[in-house]
Amino acid sequence: MTGHLARTRLEAVLAGADNLGFAWSVFDVGVNVAALMTEAIIARRLPRPVDAGRVIVPGRCRLDLERLSKSFGVRFERGPDELKDLPAYFGRRGRDLDLSRYDMRIFAEIVDASALTVDQILARAATVRAAGADVIDVGCRPDMAFPHLEDAVRALRANGFAVSVDSAAPDELRRGGAAGANFLLSLTESTLDIAADTGAAPILIAAPHSDMASLLRAAEAAERRSIPAILDPVIDPIHFGFMASLARYGELRRTLPHAEILMGTGNVTELTDADSAGVTAILLGICSELNVRNLLVVQVSPHTRRTIEEHDAARRVMFAARADAGLPRDYGNALLALHDRRPFPNTPGEIAEFAEQVKDDNFRIEVAEDGIHVYNRNGHHVAQDAMSLYPELGVVADGAHAFYLGAELTKAEIAWRLGKRYAQDAPLAWGCAADQPSDDLTRAPAAGPTLRSPPSER
Repeated sequence: MTGHLARTRLEAVLAGADNLGFAWSVFDVGVNVAALMTEAIIARRLPRPVDAGRVIVPGRCRLDLERLSKSFGVRFERGPDELKDLPAYFGRRGRDLDLSRYDMRIFAEIVDASALTVDQILARAATVRAAGADVIDVGCRPDMAFPHLEDAVRALRANGFAVSVDSAAPDELRRGGAAGANFLLSLTESTLDIAADTGAAPILIAAPHSDMASLLRAAEAAERRSIPAILDPVIDPIHFGFMASLARYGELRRTLPHAEILMGTGNVTELTDADSAGVTAILLGICSELNVRNLLVVQVSPHTRRTIEEHDAARRVMFAARADAGLPRDYGNALLALHDRRPFPNTPGEIAEFAEQVKDDNFRIEVAEDGIHVYNRNGHHVAQDAMSLYPELGVVADGAHAFYLGAELTKAEIAWRLGKRYAQDAPLAWGCAADQPSDDLTRAPAAGPTLRSPPSER
């Protein structure tokens, strides 16, 4: 289903799509802008019975699809926001995209736990669990006493958290395990008895660092004593043994095909000045290939402020791609924060053709490879600098309209410069790098700020 202005483009896209695998027809519901169709309009104008197996409506339509499905006796489905995405949408739907599954466990470290009160630790734990953490890792500092360690562990367990304790001090590990911690980081072959005494599962490291023989001896000792250990070869920062540490992970997996392994990603995400979503995607791709199912995640530096969300998204994408025996592509945009793979759905020529059909004063804004397009019946203007469009729009006397257009055109310029998908009246999507405002697509939107009466007029 579509409207007058989009019908020609919609038919061209569907006619040009390869191997859709079904017959289709386009129904023009009789409104100019497809996104403005309502349930009442559809109920009046769509012929019954519907000669189709399903009805696809534009992604931005605000409709109760369940109610329409019951009314017409055929499934109504919300398609993509952009009609150019329909072929990819149908292809993905055929594969039943499912990002609910994952097989990697996230340990989220509270690195400064010893400096926090128990209540502060609980609050931090709730935040990281909401972001995707499965285990709260209580970090101990060598330069700070932690007299309330037991209280913190017990409080976390009482509130339903799985807990690990991370310390270089055997006494703190023993105290944490005795208080009920589920896991202890980082034990060695010489401190394995702590896990045996407390019942906590050990995460084992080599001692000295990078000595694989030591790690393998620790793993063998744990197996001999029926202690369920997780092995951590430890990934090192770039230029400080990074490639050698990756080789250790591969060697460990070849030597112990069924071992549980952990990767602490913070030495790379925290110590590399690069956007952490891409770094995380690569590291979790390595984990996916090597069946590394435990991730120790640190969120300290400002540039990694969303790293738990990024790890959660990446583990889901990698699981789905591996299950499909495919590349980690077309599994959503959660890890595409700055640039979109298909940022400009329409060409400048297609926008120009569409602009010629517009017969009203409402401004439409789109973004293409050549810049920002803004048009109504009075003209079509293109620029790469949003501010340069102001003299062309004729809104000097209308402050609210000018404010609205300024905000939208600036947003459009950001999208054009970064190569992001832009949609008028919708926020830019930043993947898991920022929360996306919730939007109930079954209800009409509330009036925007520029359409509301100022306080003095109410």
